[in-house]
Amino acid sequence: MPLSIFGFQALWSPYLIGVIIFLTVVYFLVTVKWRKDFKVSEPLKKSEATYFLLSMLTLYIVIGSPIDLLSHILFTMHMVQMAFLLLLLPILLIKGIPWWIWRVVVNAPGVRMVFKIFTQPVVAVFLFAMMFSLYHIPAIFDTIKLDQTFHGIFTFILFLSAFLMTWPIINQNIEGQRQMKSLYKIAYIISNAVLITPACALIIFAGQPLFATYYDGDTWLKAMELCVPTSTLSGLNLTGPDLFFPGFLTVVGDQQAGGVLMKIIQEIIFGVILWKVFRQWWKDEHSSNEDEITQNALKDFQALKQSQQH
Repeated sequence: MPLSIFGFQALWSPYLIGVIIFLTVVYFLVTVKWRKDFKVSEPLKKSEATYFLLSMLTLYIVIGSPIDLLSHILFTMHMVQMAFLLLLLPILLIKGIPWWIWRVVVNAPGVRMVFKIFTQPVVAVFLFAMMFSLYHIPAIFDTIKLDQTFHGIFTFILFLSAFLMTWPIINQNIEGQRQMKSLYKIAYIISNAVLITPACALIIFAGQPLFATYYDGDTWLKAMELCVPTSTLSGLNLTGPDLFFPGFLTVVGDQQAGGVLMKIIQEIIFGVILWKVFRQWWKDEHSSNEDEITQNALKDFQALKQSQQH
């Protein structure tokens, strides 16, 4: 059965397109036209604009394109959606917004204390792992999927925890913000990868379906109201997600594939960050050693010159 039966609104989220266009316009107004209203600012870099535009594109793809609809039909697509929303989007946003705007945001009254507490590495890494694990407890997951308000609130909190988890390794040397040494960043990234592994492992190795919103027809139909207008659903004769992919995957196979893909995408994203951090650490170490060697050689040369004069 084709996905087109759900209509243009469910497939392409035109309202979200409007929101993203609005956010993009505001971004360029603030970073270009209104930049001089800030006490400290710099011209917008091409790399920053590119990262921000990529963040908006990623946001639309994961929650506005047909991927969002598919995430309510296949658990595999849900996990792919979560991986890009929680692991990639925060990186793009942090790097896309200039440091002088972040400086104002993180030092704002009320925000400063939140950042000070929740971006501490130990707190940030455990908070994200806890929120991710809670989200995928079957009873909690099905409850969230059946209520628009719960789904919106919990997803926002989960994304916020992912953002705070990402901040210590990506933030742009903002005054007053904790700066982790490269070796600590490497340990931090590895810890992040390890701490969400148990939740993925439980999903991968479960021998039975865990989430009613992906195997029970009535529950699934109710969950579909999160992305498909009720008026559209009422006119369709649907019994379950298997109508769209008959024989493609079993419910358990879909569940296992989702857990595996989540880990693969996580390892790729964290692997790229780890490589960049390691490269920077290697560069800093060798640069400092070269400077030290140069200074020592200069001192030896000056001492030798003075001894020759005497």
